[in-house]
Amino acid sequence: QVQLVESRGGLVQPGGSLRLSCAASGSISSIFRMGWYRQAPGKQRELVATISNGGSTMYATSVKGRFTISRDNAKNTVYLQMNSLKPEDTAVYYCNALTPSSGYWGQGTQVTVSS
Repeated sequence: QVQLVESRGGLVQPGGSLRLSCAASGSISSIFRMGWYRQAPGKQRELVATISNGGSTMYATSVKGRFTISRDNAKNTVYLQMNSLKPEDTAVYYCNALTPSSGYWGQGTQVTVSS
C-alpha cells in the first residue's frame, strides 16, 4: 500500500505561481512513476505531468513550458511548480503513484486561478 498526502492548493491570480507537493509513504520502494493529474468541473480527469524513478518527465501540451515536475527522493516527495497560471488551470489536482500491481491517488487539492 502507498499513501499520498498532497499540500494545500489555493487561490492564485492569473500569471501567478504555486507549488504543490505530494509526500509518499508506505511501500514506496515499489513505486516506479509518480505524477499529477487534474479534473476541472464537468470534465474528465487529465494527465498534467509525470516523472519516473530515473527522472524522465512528461507533460501535457497545455502545461509544457509553464509547469515543472520534480522529485526529492530523500523526502519521498514529488513537486509540481506551476508558473504563468491561467484561469483554465483551475481544477482539483491529484497526485498519483504507480507500482507494478496498482495505482494510488491522493485526496486532491483545489487550485483556483482567478482575479
